[in-house]
Amino acid sequence: MTKYLDPITNSLKLIGGKWKVPIIYNLRTGPVRFGELKRILSPITQQMLTKQLREMERDQLIDRKVFEVIPPKVEYSLTEFGKSLGPVLQSWCQWSTDNHALMQSIAEKNQSKS
Repeated sequence: MTKYLDPITNSLKLIGGKWKVPIIYNLRTGPVRFGELKRILSPITQQMLTKQLREMERDQLIDRKVFEVIPPKVEYSLTEFGKSLGPVLQSWCQWSTDNHALMQSIAEKNQSKS
């Protein structure tokens, strides 16, 4: 029997963690090559990026396209399922913009406590 989880827990199983939302965000405007994603998401390691991309491909959030050229070229793009997160990300970005000053203040307080 499958255990029922609330909708937030179910969605976080697919997009939770430090890197998946930033990957989705950076694929929102179109395909991006592996090396470019690695550069954008620095300091992510190649191993971690590969792991996250494989999981997201397995979960049908992204597509991987390999071009038969030398040197090898691989591009990642959002699937329709991945694109369906667009309104969620847009809302999240708006929330972050609306609360930027408070979040900055909290981050500064937390940093001074470290």
